[in-house]
Amino acid sequence: MARTPRNTLSADLIVRTALDLMEAKGTDGFSLRGVAAALGVGPMALYTYFRNKDELYDAVRDHLMGLLPAVPDGVPWPDQVRAVCRALRLLMLQHPCLVQLLASRPLSGHETARVAEGLLGVLRAAGFDAETAARTHTTLFTYVLGATSWEIQMAAERRDPEAWRRLRATIESLSAREFPTVVELAPELARTTGGDAQFDYGLELLLAGLQVRTPA
Repeated sequence: MARTPRNTLSADLIVRTALDLMEAKGTDGFSLRGVAAALGVGPMALYTYFRNKDELYDAVRDHLMGLLPAVPDGVPWPDQVRAVCRALRLLMLQHPCLVQLLASRPLSGHETARVAEGLLGVLRAAGFDAETAARTHTTLFTYVLGATSWEIQMAAERRDPEAWRRLRATIESLSAREFPTVVELAPELARTTGGDAQFDYGLELLLAGLQVRTPA
């Protein structure tokens, strides 16, 4: 592999290279040595910019979270919440490694804090007290993370013929006597494993409950 030209190595180049490797191999298959090899430099060259793998993880996550659009102005607060949650889900679908980065180090990174600031600001401006705003932020964030993680995993299984065959075989082997409702609703369950409609269904349930608590 070609070496990076002298004096062109930078934190940004390292982050973009690390992201490419994570998207190709996942975070489990990612290493500083692999990034260095992809750049054609020795591993020690990276330590000028990042002290360890965790710092590079945080930098990649900050880079991705920085791609999120700002909270829209001039619309009701429920629409602002919808926009933030939908944008975060879309970013995770475009960059599945972000799910693992957020799940493994959820409280690290300035850009993650910026996103939290935007959503918390919306909730506080809507009149929610501090505890309700904090609990709502956590609930919405974990919903987006969990729902999108499930969606990505199910999509991966559908792309794997063997995994999909095993899943179908498991469902078809269920006893209608022992699991009557699961068997009856199997087609509906299959249709609700992901997609815009399913995500919005869950988000609207959360918003409906939240709007009941809207301060007068």
